[in-house]
Amino acid sequence: MDTLDLRGLKCPLPALKTRKALTRLTPGRVIEVTCTDPLAAIDIPHLVQESGDTLEASDRDGDVLTFRIRKR
Repeated sequence: MDTLDLRGLKCPLPALKTRKALTRLTPGRVIEVTCTDPLAAIDIPHLVQESGDTLEASDRDGDVLTFRIRKR
C-alpha cells in the first residue's frame, strides 16, 4: 500500500496532492492519505467520487484524518 502524509498542509493542497498521487497509481493499487486539514473531510471524498476511484475507508483520530483509496 502506498502512503501519502499531508499533515500540516492546508486547503487546497491535500486534495491537489491526492489527485496527483492517484494519477500515478496503477489500477487496483491502494493509497492511504493522512492529513490534518478539516476541509479534507469534504474535499477528498468529493475528489474520489469525481475521479471514479473507491474510498475504502475514512477515519478521524483527533485532528488526524486518514483515507484509504483504491485506484479504479
